[in-house]
Amino acid sequence: MDSYLIQVNGNTTLPSLLDVHVNLNGKAPSLGKSKGRKPHWAVRASDMSKRTFNPIRAIVDSMKVEPHPEKPLISLSLGDPTVFGNLPTDDEVIQAMKEALDSRRYNGYAPSVGYLSGREVVAKYYSCPEAPLEAQDVILTSGCSQAIELALAVLANPGQNILVPRPGFSLYKTLAQSMGIEVKFYNLLPEKSWEIDLKQLESLVDDKTACLVVNNPSNPCGSVFSKSHLQKILAVASRQCIPILADEIYAEMVFEDCKSESLAKLSKNVPILSCGGLAKRWLVPGWRMGWILIHDRREIFGKEIRDGLLRLSQRILGPCTVVQGALKAILHRTSPEFYHNTLSFLKSNAALCYDALSGVCGLRPVRPSGAMYLMVGIEMESFPEFENDVEFTERLIAEQSVFCLPATCFEYPNFFRVVLTVPEEMMVEACQRIQQFCERHYQGSEGAPDLECDK
Repeated sequence: MDSYLIQVNGNTTLPSLLDVHVNLNGKAPSLGKSKGRKPHWAVRASDMSKRTFNPIRAIVDSMKVEPHPEKPLISLSLGDPTVFGNLPTDDEVIQAMKEALDSRRYNGYAPSVGYLSGREVVAKYYSCPEAPLEAQDVILTSGCSQAIELALAVLANPGQNILVPRPGFSLYKTLAQSMGIEVKFYNLLPEKSWEIDLKQLESLVDDKTACLVVNNPSNPCGSVFSKSHLQKILAVASRQCIPILADEIYAEMVFEDCKSESLAKLSKNVPILSCGGLAKRWLVPGWRMGWILIHDRREIFGKEIRDGLLRLSQRILGPCTVVQGALKAILHRTSPEFYHNTLSFLKSNAALCYDALSGVCGLRPVRPSGAMYLMVGIEMESFPEFENDVEFTERLIAEQSVFCLPATCFEYPNFFRVVLTVPEEMMVEACQRIQQFCERHYQGSEGAPDLECDK
């Protein structure tokens, strides 16, 4: 075998890596140290994939129970308002999509942060004197979930930690742990309508804390923080110099006797990445349109965070271009009556469910003020045959064909979550079945059946 040396700029004194051996005999070239090594497959899942864990899926998939064969299943578990068809989006929203599609202007790629026209529309829609926005302050994303992912990715590094509500949306933990970010849980207090335990929250802060996640209105609690409570949250963030990731996907989805305040309106110096989208308020979760609103009036985020969000958005292009093209019409032509009707329905179902379950022995529902959910506490000592909320809800499925998510999914055992978007007649039937289930299994303090509870 002859050896030939590649010359570069006339210099033949080169590292051996530039030696090229030409095979003139049809034999395989020598592989040096690997000679005689038998090749073998060694394909392994990435560390990131191994760190990714969705507690809802893990718990639900492990529930090996079948609904009662003689009772149709009533699912109060899925946070998708479109499932039963009783909450369609507004006709103007559908028409806007048809017009965007028929225009044939939105069939190509959009910029990674979204069309400028769409960003301008969102900025104008949410801008106010207390928290002004321009197009450069908006990034369009594939749903609110991607908005949260980008916000976490730009604010925190592996080895840092974020502060997350308990009970809270499980996606925060799923995303953070996959990125190598530690999650610290701060407590929400059911006896105070799920307000934050501010003292406990502040005790969690250390020099590795990258951001505070605030979800208002709340999934899974259906709670809405007052203006004064939001100001106290901002005071903690200001003292500790921690930016806020505000998950406001349920913004303005509050009942008429309550008011929704955005954190950005109240913030004087705390920088905020506010995440939202069309999914819930406009009842189109499958359209995957979300956004990040950058509130940084003191230039604390500065150019670095904005550039970071831009780079992260370039990894995978964002939301559907047709929905982007329809955004202006969706935001400006949707009738006020549509919002009113949706919220009236949710409030009515919430009152129905709360009133029905308040009279059930062993249950402690917490009255919601918005979003689409109601949390119900289980006095586990009154149901000694069940070890925890997962067993309780499993048996509820098996005996009554009612499926509620155990709050262990939200890091808060001995509660379950009810979704309020089902038709009213189904809600009535579900509450009756839950009552029958509790009456069957409830036991008094002496361990004997005692249906004459003091409620």
